[in-house]
Amino acid sequence: MITLKNYFTKSELMLWSISVAAIVISFLVFDRHNYLTLAASLIGVTSLIFNAKGNPFGQFLMVIFSMLYGIISYSFAYYGEMITYLGMTMPMAIFALISWLKNPYEGKKSEVKVNVISKKENVFMWCAALVVTVVFYYILDFFNTANLIPSTLSVTTSFVAVYLTFRRSSWFAVAYAANDIVLIILWTLASLYDVKYISVLVCFSAFFINDIYGFINWQRMKKRQMC
Repeated sequence: MITLKNYFTKSELMLWSISVAAIVISFLVFDRHNYLTLAASLIGVTSLIFNAKGNPFGQFLMVIFSMLYGIISYSFAYYGEMITYLGMTMPMAIFALISWLKNPYEGKKSEVKVNVISKKENVFMWCAALVVTVVFYYILDFFNTANLIPSTLSVTTSFVAVYLTFRRSSWFAVAYAANDIVLIILWTLASLYDVKYISVLVCFSAFFINDIYGFINWQRMKKRQMC
């Protein structure tokens, strides 16, 4: 049975604790009403610390986060975010969960086996990302999506991130970090209209730091698994 005491390192627990504290404090200062945002943020940042360990439970939490974040995005007319997370990230998180469960490292269900994708598959992924980007640009434009260009770019980075997550590549965390930067820009713009969205901005800032750590730890996992 996995417990926080013997599963996570002190540094990981500190990272998670600081992230949670920042999210809760920003919620109390700037929001205090939208508990859905608080719940989504806490679930999201918790999913990342599990993902950083290659634990499939992180993907289960990501499914829940995607659903909640889709609702939050709808409230500010970020239809791109809503469609992306409900129509792409959430289904792909389900597929990733299945993939991670089917590919445990040496039979340990708490750690997925790291995969390395070929150059040919990389080309396929980026071509698919280009097609998805173009299609979504016109869809989002049709729905008069707020901040169209960064919203479209968020679709691109999200697609690459979920694809790499499904394929168990250590680079998925880098793609998510890139997506976090786009989302930081989006919610900074939203915060100019309503300060309650600062709590969402803080959430994705915490996500960015956690995703950077996730990449570092997956690189360690890959090195250890392939020795």
